[in-house]
Amino acid sequence: MKNYKSILILSIIATSLFSCNNANEKADGYGNFEATEITISAENNGKLMQFNLVEGDVLQKEQFIGYIDTIQLSLKREQLEVSKAVISSKSKGVLSQIAVLNSKLKTANTNKIRTKNLIKDNAGTQKQLDDILGEIDVIKNQIRSVEIQNAPVVNELKAIDVQLKQIDDHIKKSKIINPINGTVLAKYAEPNEITAFGKPLYKIADLSTMQLRVYISETQLANIKIGEDVTVKIDDLDAMKSYKGKISWVASEAEFTPKIIQTKEERVALVYAVKIDVKNDGSLKIGMPAELWLTTIN
Repeated sequence: MKNYKSILILSIIATSLFSCNNANEKADGYGNFEATEITISAENNGKLMQFNLVEGDVLQKEQFIGYIDTIQLSLKREQLEVSKAVISSKSKGVLSQIAVLNSKLKTANTNKIRTKNLIKDNAGTQKQLDDILGEIDVIKNQIRSVEIQNAPVVNELKAIDVQLKQIDDHIKKSKIINPINGTVLAKYAEPNEITAFGKPLYKIADLSTMQLRVYISETQLANIKIGEDVTVKIDDLDAMKSYKGKISWVASEAEFTPKIIQTKEERVALVYAVKIDVKNDGSLKIGMPAELWLTTIN
């Protein structure tokens, strides 16, 4: 009986010591998970004709989400196309005049060469050459005059082309295209609502890899390297769940300990922010607390 009591006492003492040792174990850093959140806003004004998403949807990059009403833009585009056709017909008439005058100029230049040759052979007169030179000058002036008349028409056509490009850009931006792979965190609009340029439509973030932001002391800084593998732990029922993490960023400047650390001694200390990338198995959420352990898991 005495031996049994002795063994029982020793077991209790050993258990107590083991518990004390576990209690003394402390993580190397504490922080919260975060992700890069992007707010997608409307790039045009009008009625939301289609907007197919709900919070929690996993979207792909370049995925079509919906569109803003483009009827007025399409009507304006048609009107510009009609105006362009009318102005182009005027321009074609002017260009045909220039073509006729250029043909006359070519003939006059040929006659000039022929007359010069005749004069060399004493078969022509200087007056004939002067008449042809005068005709050439008249034709050139006519061409210049017609080109001046056509310049405003050409500029007007260019202006319409610019307006058409602007409308095409507005129509393109009326389509709501998702820019990144990610999960919809919040939805700010519904179909048939009137939206405006810059108005938020939804918020999205890539949650496949989360970033744990923790703060470490200056004495720990020597043990931290970008690219180093570490262990990240979160609360999971009665135990801690571990993840593999990789340090992706270390602040270059120190800052005061954030307010979440409550003791006065720790609040006045300077710390460095560190980000750890952790692959998300679906359990990690934005804002979830976690611990950093510099010892990696096997």
